[in-house]
Amino acid sequence: MTTKAPRFALCAVFVAALSACGGGGGGDAGGTATAQSAKLQVLMSDASSEDWATIGVKVLSIALVPQGGAAPVTVYTAPSAAPVVNLAQLDQLGELIGDVSIPAGTYTSATVTISANPGDVLLTTSADPEPGFAAAASTTIPSSQIQIQGARGAAGSKTVPVQIGFAMPLVVSATQSNALDLEFDLAHPAFIVAHDSPLAGSTIWAVNFNGPLRHHPIERLADLVLRHSYGTVSAVSADNTAITFDKVLPTLPVQTPETAASTGQSLSVQADATNGTLFYDLDAKTSVTIKDFSTVGAALPGKFVRVAARYQQDGTLTATRIWSSSSFNTVWVSPEGHVTHVDAANGRFTVSDESGRPVALGVGADTKFYFRSPSSGLADATPIGTGTAFLTAKNLVRGFKVHVQVADPLATPLIAQSVDIETAAYDGRISAATTSGFTYTRKFATATDNYVQTLPYIAAGSANGKDSSGAAITGFKFWNFAYPTLVTSGAAATTAFASATNGSANFGGTVGALAAYGATYARWGDAANPTGWSAPWTVLAPTAVPRGNVTAPLSSGAFQFSVPGGTTPVVTNVSSTPGSATLVYQVDRTNGVVTISPQDITTNTGLAALTQGLVVGASVKVDAVPQADGSLKAYVLAYFTGDLPQ
Repeated sequence: MTTKAPRFALCAVFVAALSACGGGGGGDAGGTATAQSAKLQVLMSDASSEDWATIGVKVLSIALVPQGGAAPVTVYTAPSAAPVVNLAQLDQLGELIGDVSIPAGTYTSATVTISANPGDVLLTTSADPEPGFAAAASTTIPSSQIQIQGARGAAGSKTVPVQIGFAMPLVVSATQSNALDLEFDLAHPAFIVAHDSPLAGSTIWAVNFNGPLRHHPIERLADLVLRHSYGTVSAVSADNTAITFDKVLPTLPVQTPETAASTGQSLSVQADATNGTLFYDLDAKTSVTIKDFSTVGAALPGKFVRVAARYQQDGTLTATRIWSSSSFNTVWVSPEGHVTHVDAANGRFTVSDESGRPVALGVGADTKFYFRSPSSGLADATPIGTGTAFLTAKNLVRGFKVHVQVADPLATPLIAQSVDIETAAYDGRISAATTSGFTYTRKFATATDNYVQTLPYIAAGSANGKDSSGAAITGFKFWNFAYPTLVTSGAAATTAFASATNGSANFGGTVGALAAYGATYARWGDAANPTGWSAPWTVLAPTAVPRGNVTAPLSSGAFQFSVPGGTTPVVTNVSSTPGSATLVYQVDRTNGVVTISPQDITTNTGLAALTQGLVVGASVKVDAVPQADGSLKAYVLAYFTGDLPQ
């Protein structure tokens, strides 16, 4: 079995950001006596994946369930020709869908309905997937090899309704800003599973939406990094402070030239009256800084735009940069994706686009690099570096998520005019952790992309969100991937982090010791490192252990298994404690059909099924955190039945 994402990928997010607005006519939600309504901005975002260029899905609807059993409130409905949203491009970036008004009140869960007909899920591998991945680079997986778990309904109208219970009730008020965060976790080992049985023909890719989607609170609307939005300008406000555009998405699979797919949603965005908005006319090949639309607005209606925007705390959108053209293909031909190679010596880097195609880009003396910082309008609009010196200082590495504007889309080679760094993802094996910083060692399929990066922690006084009680956090924090609400922070956090990353589990042989791994989205310009990257937090990620076979059955919450190339079985602990239980899945392939069945081992039935499945010789796949005593603490455990994977 091959899981769809590298072990270091971070949590993903479906985000519905709620901000207050006036108005009436709303019904009563959850029994709260009110006729007010609140404005709802619906977004989606996701985690990164080294292996996928496209994970395309059609989200048909999103509905919130009020407390007390009232009728669900639909906050998003796709147009009749539902657009395909590429989850692989969203890693913790908000994909803004649109605005709605909903009744004020209390909501306790949500239902996300996803289209599940053959061909409704698109999978294209990246330009350079990790070693051992079950498909070649830049490969589109045939729809006949994709099986969507939990699909229901008649042929041609199949859907998967995904139920998400909220970690805490969402209270929507018309007098304050609110936010809802539903995580869609691409790193979840049971999200996309490749089953390549040598006895049953071609590889089957099983897509499982139930499980990777969950609720997680967000702290401040203004901190969200939004993916660039595309649209057709429909109006300029009378006072020239804002434009309204009908939102579109690029058509998937990618076409040449690219065309726009309507979302049926409309957005309004303001110019930055304080710091200025960079406005690029791609047809005239000019650029200007504007503080309103008085000088450019007359020509905008009917034009296509690409907008880099940030939220204000009141829910309004302010543009950092805007690109316009009479052709959608022109605003779209601006490579977006993950950096796959950096050639600092020759001033070049490569981005894997949505079609899985590597796009080579040159860096000129005037190329400007930006780090998206929506909480600060000035920082969001100020370059953090210029020219090739930014590359030679190793400030851009493989895995960063970027959106590049090229100086001339017809030039050969393409030269980057500006590079928006949307996420600065460092990950890998953790070593040399002290109270001042630590080191990531990362290896890739292409050895020249490997890096060893030492990151200092952010300064002890730097603001860093809030804890579960709502108290402000300053300085570095970390948490276990399995338990995002159990955050370690405060003065002792760096000491605790060093202690937590010293464990290893040793299989011996050619496999050897498996160390602690983690992932960080780095911050630029912190007081601890004013001209470079610092670590505000780290997720201790489960180590992806090679698939192996049980050598001692489950007993008293532990079993042992060995892996190919190893000489020593390792004890693996399984938790059945509610709230922190190991996530267990039975993966069965029979007659060419792969079925992923979750087993709730907090129940006697689920625990009995796992005990029966973990007999000596059984094939298992474990994602786990190494412990100081040399054992593994299992986060996800899959055991295989039927035709076994090779």
